Amino acid sequence: PINDSLSLTLDQSDLRAVTSASASLAFNRDRLWLNGSEEVDAASSKRFRACVDGVRALATEKIDPDTKEIIVSKDDWKKMHVYIASYNTFPTAAGLASSAAGYAALVAALVELFGAKESYPGEFTAIARQGSGSACRSLYGGFVAWRAGGEKSDWSDSIAEQVADETHWKEVRAVICVVSDAKKETSSTAGMSTSVATSELLAFRAKEVVSKRMKLIEEAIKAKDFESFGKVTMMDSNQFHATCLDTYPPIFYMNDVSRSIVQLIHRYNDWAGEIRAAYTFDAGPNAVLYTLDKHVIELLALVLKYYPCESKDLMGDYVNNKDMVTKALAFELDSSLLLALEKSCSVRDIGDVKMVYCTRGGPGPQALDASSEVFDFKVE
Repeated sequence: PINDSLSLTLDQSDLRAVTSASASLAFNRDRLWLNGSEEVDAASSKRFRACVDGVRALATEKIDPDTKEIIVSKDDWKKMHVYIASYNTFPTAAGLASSAAGYAALVAALVELFGAKESYPGEFTAIARQGSGSACRSLYGGFVAWRAGGEKSDWSDSIAEQVADETHWKEVRAVICVVSDAKKETSSTAGMSTSVATSELLAFRAKEVVSKRMKLIEEAIKAKDFESFGKVTMMDSNQFHATCLDTYPPIFYMNDVSRSIVQLIHRYNDWAGEIRAAYTFDAGPNAVLYTLDKHVIELLALVLKYYPCESKDLMGDYVNNKDMVTKALAFELDSSLLLALEKSCSVRDIGDVKMVYCTRGGPGPQALDASSEVFDFKVE
């Protein structure tokens, strides 16, 4: 990476990647299934190989807890192939960090399978980032920073560090507006590679801006200062997308609906006289809106008014949290707010937002019992 970054790991009861991993001498090759379909070339993928081989190299002997006999030796692990199956409970490759969740779950599952042990703190995150950069942050809960590193020749210092766990700032909420659930035209990795090669603004941002903003936002998180947190979040999102426009040829991740959400949030904050909500857009058109628990129903009511569902009968499919939907539909938005919004915001067409997720910060990967496995692996 060319600079540090920070993210919030979300509650897995709302959005998650679920991954099962198995290893056997009977398997004749490594295989991967994603959302029910086999990824034919997965075994030769550099990203997949980096994660599988990286974690396998840290494998320990599997010991029978009762007899204390060695069931699988380190040498045995090296001879085995793996079967991996994974699925997401949210759109894949649409700018909702599905690759981050997927590769974090992959590494976590492999760590459990191989009984892997780190040779230095953060080594698993260094492996995960080779699958997807953002995956390194998803191995921890709460607010997590990815330190760019680069002082060590092997980049072993490019690791994730937890800034604050998921219990630190429980009042923070996220309302995610899915503007598009289709696969992106330009992937995050391809887009960033082009930006690094062609955008002078990106180079300036990495050298002069990001480190200052990282300091500010980490301080805001620790102090639970939403005003500062929200301002830095929005400014940094705006500048990231400015670097996309500065890329040659330019990259357009946001669309008209995305920009209308930006305008709505600024007008809402102007009316409130404070930052009550903050937007951020990753490499895609979907908006993640941060707010505090005391304002989340008001914000959701605002979203439902300006980005309506086709009918109240379908609201259960439109928003993931039924309890919050009920409260938001019953919430009466202030007439002065609606008057202030009339001047620059309009109700969008049905379908402009495909779905809304209401969630919060959550823990890192969780080991699930056998009832949650994706499917039974069979030798073919």
